[in-house]
Amino acid sequence: MASERRQFGYRRLHILLKREGVAVDWKKLYRLYKEERLTVRKRGGRERAIGTWAPMAIPQSANQRWSLDFAHDTLADGRRFRILCVIDDFSRECLTTIVDNAISGERVARELDAIAERSGYPCMVVSDNGSELTSNAILKW
Repeated sequence: MASERRQFGYRRLHILLKREGVAVDWKKLYRLYKEERLTVRKRGGRERAIGTWAPMAIPQSANQRWSLDFAHDTLADGRRFRILCVIDDFSRECLTTIVDNAISGERVARELDAIAERSGYPCMVVSDNGSELTSNAILKW
């Protein structure tokens, strides 16, 4: 049976044998399975990015790199809220903190424009790949 169904492991073979009326202890079946050096082919792992990893350069002046990050929490009555923090990585200054029930991509773009009017546009914006930052407004910004 194992040669007919090579993709089955000892557990599935045990179920098939039980259905056919053959009473075999699963421990004995496992021992026989190992003695015959039968194995199920392992699946491949997760595909990783190709290329060399380079560390991110340390900013040398203000407005060289901003970091965006979302945080969320729940109030005592169960309502949820989100917080957007925009930080200048050189000066470690928090440029803005926006708190709301829901923060859309358009709102993030408006807030980034408001910050840029005050202190200038950054050379680079860094964030984790959150779903909030994939809207058309953010991609255009």
